[in-house]
Amino acid sequence: MSLAPESVGRWSGRRITTAATLAIVLGLAPQARPAADDADGLALFEAKIRPVLIEQCYSCHSAEHDAAKGGLRLDTHAAMLQGGDGGPAVEPGDPELSLLIEAIRYDSYVQMPPSKKLAPEVIAAFEQWVAMGAPDPRDADGPAAPEPSAEGIDWEAARSSWTYQPPQRSEPPEVSDPSWVRSPIDAFILARLDDAGLAPNPEADRRTLARRLSIDLIGLPPDPLEVEAFVADPSPNAVEDYVDRLLASPHFGERWARVWLDLARYAEDQAHIVGDDTSLTYPNAYLYRDWLIAALNDDLPYDTFIRRQLAADLIEPADADELAALGFIGLGPKYYRRNSPEVMAEEWEDRVDVVSRGLLGLTVACARCHDHKYDPISTEDYYALAGVFASTVMFNQPLTDECELDKDGGAKAPEEAVHIIKDAEPKDLNVFIRGNVEQKGPVARRHFLTVLSDGEPTPLGDETSSGRLDLAEAIADPSNPLTSRVVVNRIWGQLFGRSIVGTPSNFGILGEKPTHPELLDDLAARFVTEGNWSLKTLIRELATSSTYRQSSAITDTHRAIDPENTLYARASRKRLVVESWRDSVLSASGTLDRTVGGPSIDPSDPEIGRRTLYSRISRLELHPMLARFDFPDPNAHSDGRARTTTPLQKLFVLNSPFVTHHADRLADRLATEAGDDTQARIDLAYRLLYARPPSEAETQLALSFLGSDSCDDHDRWAVYAQALLASNEFLLID
Repeated sequence: MSLAPESVGRWSGRRITTAATLAIVLGLAPQARPAADDADGLALFEAKIRPVLIEQCYSCHSAEHDAAKGGLRLDTHAAMLQGGDGGPAVEPGDPELSLLIEAIRYDSYVQMPPSKKLAPEVIAAFEQWVAMGAPDPRDADGPAAPEPSAEGIDWEAARSSWTYQPPQRSEPPEVSDPSWVRSPIDAFILARLDDAGLAPNPEADRRTLARRLSIDLIGLPPDPLEVEAFVADPSPNAVEDYVDRLLASPHFGERWARVWLDLARYAEDQAHIVGDDTSLTYPNAYLYRDWLIAALNDDLPYDTFIRRQLAADLIEPADADELAALGFIGLGPKYYRRNSPEVMAEEWEDRVDVVSRGLLGLTVACARCHDHKYDPISTEDYYALAGVFASTVMFNQPLTDECELDKDGGAKAPEEAVHIIKDAEPKDLNVFIRGNVEQKGPVARRHFLTVLSDGEPTPLGDETSSGRLDLAEAIADPSNPLTSRVVVNRIWGQLFGRSIVGTPSNFGILGEKPTHPELLDDLAARFVTEGNWSLKTLIRELATSSTYRQSSAITDTHRAIDPENTLYARASRKRLVVESWRDSVLSASGTLDRTVGGPSIDPSDPEIGRRTLYSRISRLELHPMLARFDFPDPNAHSDGRARTTTPLQKLFVLNSPFVTHHADRLADRLATEAGDDTQARIDLAYRLLYARPPSEAETQLALSFLGSDSCDDHDRWAVYAQALLASNEFLLID
């Protein structure tokens, strides 16, 4: 099938239609949307939904009452789906069709709870939960919660499980083909493949590896000249040398900073802003982003990386440049009515959640209202950690000595400050019974998680300090069984497309079991003892392994034995995140601004060539371009990106001024660098976008559309360039 020039007709008003047609010719098959992972939804249910149902709904809508009002019970998942007199209470996946959401919004004559409308953030949590499919563990067919003993949690038994045992080195197993083993990683992978009757794929060709490595390590496509040099390199260490060059690039820190910013729920404003009041915004949030980029480029040891972000002001109080690291907590959600106990309790939960899920892979916030239903985390543990953050304040640290100060010594204008936290008056919190700030239980002395302490819980802070530094030390302690496992698992997932523990922020009972526990433990142990917490050393070992170098070709045997590629018998194709996709567009069009660091930008502005990492991130209204391509909600910690395929994404590529502008610039670049040689332009286009030359069939298809003497027809070349930018090959890492 071809698209001849005469089939195009008049160009006026037809550019989009022609680009769409050519895109179909080039084979733009849509990708399937993956099944949703319930783990995050279940964690959300335990932390945000169950407590509200118990506190606000069960008194009228549960089995505790012989006649539930309106025939509606909300104490089991099945009853909620069955609903009452008005029909099902929830429509999983669709908040707009869910009567429960309508009722708590006060959008109908039924208003729940009738005494007082729930807070906006609580309603938003219910909407999010229903949108995620309303996962609910309360029915018998869900994950069963362990029966609590009369004495409470059995800490000794809890500490004996894999999750809470320190990672141990393992001898690499014997395998069928020792020559394939470049690192211990490969031996663990190949042993499992041998057991399953699978053989690893051959190594990918150099061009494929060049693009895969470049995007994985620095988030940018490779330069065509670099690809050719790599292809021609006869050295047996060519891959290692190529990886080393990428690790030394200043763009390495930009690529990996974005991963951390997702975990840290980075944003520059708040979800709720009253009128023109910008007092709670973070105009200089980018200083934290810049700190991250520099720390990652400098390969700051991961244990130090953690300590600085929790307690830089207590470690090096005289080093003002390090204060920006405190943005990890200091850029968190901040609410109005800051003297209200209910408001502060929400902020404390955010801090506990981002630290526990982000650094430890545990859903500690699920214990805010009751002992964790599944994991050995008590309500007292939750309030012990929350007390650390209750003993701190958000603070606008003045950037200069000239700025006007408020009564607390902070910069009065947010735009004149770096946004951090600092110690306030230390205090221990009471346990709030069922999360209700009005019902105070016993005092929870600040301490580290009991299950991660040796015997009695490790104390955090005293009458003179919040305990932030003690918390940082406890998390970064080499004996902590989770810190190294969690970060190694995250890095693995970034490079291989799926993590060894498939729920990277939940290593508890509701999380997925590790596919290769011995491999993860060996990597985590060596990361600390041999790698000295070096992320670059870890990434280098993973990226140079035989496992990583495999081709992504899928065979019938793969489909039959391991269709999900959990055994890593091949490389998994990965889709570009929006940052790498937009940056690749800029790179191809020759407009990429490679300046590192600095203030935020509007990513949809066609004239702005800064990397997408530098986009302004709003909790109030996430940028539509980012949201359309699965950027995570910055209101909460995110453990990974969704992978959706929607018509709006393709329509954006076909219609947006950003894409059409850069298709024009790509056409200009082809004309400038390849001259009036049509085939040379086609060849350059493929090398810029796909890191390879076109096949004969692709060249003929292009010539059929472009014509052999069309070098002066800029519009035709722009349409061709746009179709290439819209292709699946451009969107995927092979």
